[in-house]
Order: sequence, then C-alpha cells, then structure tokens
Amino acid sequence: MSERAAPFYCPYCGDEDLRPSEEGHGVWECGSCNRAFRLSFIGLLAKGLRHGTDEGGTR
Repeated sequence: MSERAAPFYCPYCGDEDLRPSEEGHGVWECGSCNRAFRLSFIGLLAKGLRHGTDEGGTR
C-alpha cells in the first residue's frame, strides 16, 4: 500500500549515515553516533492544526 517511512537524518546527532536495522520495521541505526531509533505514528489531532492563533485560540 505505502512505502516504509525513511528518516532523512538522525534525531540525535543530525547525521545522514542511516540504515534500516535488522531489529524490525521502523527501526533505524545511525552509523555516526551508534544509536538506534524507531519511527512511529502517534495519531491524528482531533481538531487539526490552526495557524495564526495564540494559545487562547483567538486571532
């Protein structure tokens, strides 16, 4: 249906030396800082994003 999500850079060191891990789907390894991380979908926002509003919800 859709392709696997691929990160462009490591969220820890910012390097682009990434490869899929043998641990499983969504797990990536950084060759620069030697860390492993997982990409995951959290969910959809109930109301969506509103641009141009302050924290009180007014313009």
